[in-house]
Amino acid sequence: MTKPNISVKLRRWGGVRRQISVLGILALLVSIATLSRFFSIRSRFISDTLCNHDNIECQSGFRSETGIAVETVVDKIQKEMNEMRDVPVDSSAETIVARYSAFLADILGLIESLQTTGNPRENSEIRAVHPLAGRKQPSDGPAEFFLIEEIRKYVRVKPNRLGKQNFMGANGTFTSIGHACFEMKKDIEEYMDYDVGEICRDDWKLAQKLMVHGCDPLPRRRCFARAPQLYSKPFPINESMWKLPDNRNVRWSQYRCKNFTCLASSTARKGFFKCADCFNLSDHELPRWIKQAVSGPEMNLTADFLIPEVLNIKPGGIRIGLDFSVGTGTFAARMREFNVTIVSATINLGAPFNEMIALRGLVPLYLTINQRLPFFDNTLDLLHTTRFLDGWIDFVLLDFILYDWDRVLRPGGLLWIDSFFCLKEDLDDYLEAFKMLMYRKHKWIVVPKLDKDDREVFFSAVLEKPPRPFR
Repeated sequence: MTKPNISVKLRRWGGVRRQISVLGILALLVSIATLSRFFSIRSRFISDTLCNHDNIECQSGFRSETGIAVETVVDKIQKEMNEMRDVPVDSSAETIVARYSAFLADILGLIESLQTTGNPRENSEIRAVHPLAGRKQPSDGPAEFFLIEEIRKYVRVKPNRLGKQNFMGANGTFTSIGHACFEMKKDIEEYMDYDVGEICRDDWKLAQKLMVHGCDPLPRRRCFARAPQLYSKPFPINESMWKLPDNRNVRWSQYRCKNFTCLASSTARKGFFKCADCFNLSDHELPRWIKQAVSGPEMNLTADFLIPEVLNIKPGGIRIGLDFSVGTGTFAARMREFNVTIVSATINLGAPFNEMIALRGLVPLYLTINQRLPFFDNTLDLLHTTRFLDGWIDFVLLDFILYDWDRVLRPGGLLWIDSFFCLKEDLDDYLEAFKMLMYRKHKWIVVPKLDKDDREVFFSAVLEKPPRPFR
């Protein structure tokens, strides 16, 4: 009678041991997989964003913490294996499975706690380096969105080589791109697909498309910008202001007109309509802001103000300013004659406006309406705009733009709105946007725009920013 009992117990114990073996193998596999995944991710993240390769103390601290954790896991496994050898043979399979499940949960809990907490010193370094690094995703997460390696390298956080804050107070460099770049993934990857150290493609038009649609700022590139094949020395400053530049100093491949003579012609098809006569320096541009142009001869009405009368509002007080317009720099050229330095902000809308401004000996600023002005608060004496802000612009966008302009104008600075046009029915809404600035009115006029059957109007104003000492 005893032999059957012994054989039953042996069979039961053999089944239990098989279950224990399966669970043990499973536990080891899960533990190894979790640890290997954890260490590979952590080590890559630390080496890429935090630990300088020369910072031995940081790396050794991390290894010591992980080594302690691994030793603890190994000790627990060995201890449990020793205790399993002493389990009575009459213990039920359910009891053994329950105990082993609890042991497995203990091991996994230890691994998860290690993955969550990590090295306290390491966590403090992460928070110091980048505010995003304390979150679950790594700070170079945006890089994983793109496939082209150059843009992936550009958007990753670049830690300082010395392992401490630089003179700007940052632990690294956080290169930025416009948020719309993620919506234009195909275009931005095409733009960043080049050979490092070689000549860039002639793709400025693609770059401008990205900027206009919100992918602004664009990432920097590590290729050489194309230049005209036969670039010639620009004309001296005493000649360049009112003389068409040399055609060889512009890349014409992306324009309908292939020379400045075509752009200055009144009959040629130029491929753009904004400021179509701006390249006609002798007839169209020369008298602007110096000689009065009358829009309605019978009423003697004009939306134009002359530079001398605007400067007389602040005698000697206008020294530097910005012209945010579509043009070839004539406003800046005229203001230069009055010893006022003007930077001209524009883009190349169907013609080489930036090149033309530079070749005249003036300063172009390649800037879209999407971007915050690159000037500090309360620094400019004058902000002038014409042929750019018109009735096409959204009211909320206009608010953001006007508040940004207010930011860069100094107290007492002048905002010159030059020939803003819109539909008659929209005029009151646009005027309210300008009135909300609560500027002092020096000049303010509304005249009909005669080429649109009296459906549109021109609005011009010269406004002075008030001091706001208590706001």
